[in-house]
Amino acid sequence: MAAFALFALLLVSPASQLVRSLFDDTFAGIHQLDWFDWAIMIPYFTVLIILSLYGLHRYEIIRTYLKHHKRLPKEPPQRFEELPRVTVQLPLYNERFVVERLMEAVAKLEYPREKLQIQVLDDSTDETHPFTRALVARYREEGLPVEYHHRANRHGYKAGALQEGMATATGEFFAIFDADFVPAPDFLMRTIHFFAEPDIGVVQTRWSYLNRHDNLLTEVEAMLLDGHFVLEHPARCGRGLFFNFNGTAGLLRRRMIEDAGGWQHDTLTEDSDLSYRAQLAGWRFMYLPGVDCPSELPVETYSFQVQQSRWAKGLTQVAQKLLPRILKADLPFRVKAEAFFHLTPNISYPLMIVVSALMLPVMIVRFYMGWLQMLLIDMPLIVASFWSISAFYVMAQKELYPDRWKRSIALLPMLMAAGVALTVSNTRAVMEALFGVQTAFARTPKYAYSGEKKPKVEAAEYRRRSGWLPFAELAIGTYFLGMVAFAIDTFNFLAIPFLMLFVGGYYWAGLTTLGQEHQGRLRWQREIELARSAANRAG
Repeated sequence: MAAFALFALLLVSPASQLVRSLFDDTFAGIHQLDWFDWAIMIPYFTVLIILSLYGLHRYEIIRTYLKHHKRLPKEPPQRFEELPRVTVQLPLYNERFVVERLMEAVAKLEYPREKLQIQVLDDSTDETHPFTRALVARYREEGLPVEYHHRANRHGYKAGALQEGMATATGEFFAIFDADFVPAPDFLMRTIHFFAEPDIGVVQTRWSYLNRHDNLLTEVEAMLLDGHFVLEHPARCGRGLFFNFNGTAGLLRRRMIEDAGGWQHDTLTEDSDLSYRAQLAGWRFMYLPGVDCPSELPVETYSFQVQQSRWAKGLTQVAQKLLPRILKADLPFRVKAEAFFHLTPNISYPLMIVVSALMLPVMIVRFYMGWLQMLLIDMPLIVASFWSISAFYVMAQKELYPDRWKRSIALLPMLMAAGVALTVSNTRAVMEALFGVQTAFARTPKYAYSGEKKPKVEAAEYRRRSGWLPFAELAIGTYFLGMVAFAIDTFNFLAIPFLMLFVGGYYWAGLTTLGQEHQGRLRWQREIELARSAANRAG
């Protein structure tokens, strides 16, 4: 919108003659295009316009945040006279590095023991199972009201474990923590009283990060998630729009879960699925940005891609499942529009593949257009698409860190490159969702990060294999490198920084994944050799 306003101003300024001349030259160049040129240009600009709409939505989130975020209460408007019973659910699957830290944090929760029940819902298939069972037994002996539940199958994955846990749960409310979260002792006391309002179904808190400053990847991951938790959630909650429980670091009312149809496992994001079903049923959600819960970010590129692709596929599945119902519901237009933009943004990844494939032919077609004429067409799309990313994430950092937000500006190229690095894996995830391809719930490895030592990434068998993905990313990066060479050869220097974001993003994803997996294999081989040497000495 800013770009269109700028062009309108130019048209009535002394420079209007120059602008009109540029328009004339641009349209003259357009008239020279033949049918083949149009066959390339029309889909290219159609995709860019669609991407621009999602970019404009980021500006709308910023505007909504600035206008409505102060409506979020810092203290509960009502309080329980008598504290209700709370069941803490801890869903686990092969979390041997982090389960001890999680149990230690949960054991310190400040809540009356007679009102508290802790369920360890363990679907593990490795040594996490006996280790956690013994850990729970130890805490039970110390008086902690904790129960251990182990399933022989992973039916329904996390959603199935949570639903089965409800059968023996005694709490009116459920607090859920994933294995890599570390709730503060006062977490329950700072959140439970918001449920004194009987129509509140969920209280979600903000995620913070134990290993934010571990490496460049974790810095970028934190910025990406901050955009969601610092701007999107307060904007939606403050304006009374639908938003989602994030699956962890929050509390849910049991009656709300039952009223919405329970935990269902036909999507990979059971939290968003339940959230929208509950809000369609009339329940209100509350977001507390002032209460944070520390968690652990993925430290490896492929782990990050696995996490993001699961979210992309799951959210697309929720859109397919619930968007028709949302659009037909008796809801204000603004609620429906926001739900649409919230549930469908991952379609941008396959669209970026289309843009990538068409970019070089488009550069060739537009070779004879002057750079000013190209800028006249491209600038509104650039403002809508790419400037919105910068404004969105820098704004989130400014709100979260008012004294040191400026350092985030230097990370913007890496943040955009990280978005590029997700393109191939998230495109695959979205297409699987659209075509109904079912896949297992892919866990994100966690390594019990400590501020005093690096994560325990030496366990190579604990990591997933990337397969063909990094080679595809390197191939696409090389394609964009060829476009950089073409831009240099045709003196189209303004396109080079933009193209280098794609080169850097794809090469970063491919090379770091291959490098990390190679180092993991070397460490694992050294461990095997050390074990063999020890066995030989013992023999």
